[in-house]
Amino acid sequence: MKRLTLLLSLALAPLLRADPAAELEKEVADLVAAPGITVVHFWAPWCPNCRAELGAEGWAKFIAEHPDVKFVFLNIWHRGQDPAPKLAAAGLGAQPNLILRTHPNAVSKAGPERLNKFLDLPVHWIPTTWIFREGKLRFAFNYGEMRFDILKQLVADSAPGWKH
Repeated sequence: MKRLTLLLSLALAPLLRADPAAELEKEVADLVAAPGITVVHFWAPWCPNCRAELGAEGWAKFIAEHPDVKFVFLNIWHRGQDPAPKLAAAGLGAQPNLILRTHPNAVSKAGPERLNKFLDLPVHWIPTTWIFREGKLRFAFNYGEMRFDILKQLVADSAPGWKH
């Protein structure tokens, strides 16, 4: 009987393993559905526009100025590169309102195996930045570097008092 149980558990193990990509998507879906505003930012360490946003007047400053907003940085199309050194150099990582995640799909070349959708929304370029309030997408910048003066206004426009 023990042998049969062992064989069954070995045979079923691949079926019972969690899908890391699906788990990540569920985690982010839960975060954006929670009360308040959540900014989801897709980036990669090799991307020149993504690195430009990490400058002195970039994400670290913006996140510090908006402590009531949740920020989720998703490292996608990363080619296996560790994002930690670039983020640390930019002063990112220790903020209590910042969640850093790396998508398990590292493919950066266009094709059927590359991540092209997240939360049932298209992802075709990085950096991409989405603003949610309580599960509803309020604004999406799907093609390039963020201007923080515009992001500041759109975060304000996403506040609960703003009915759109």
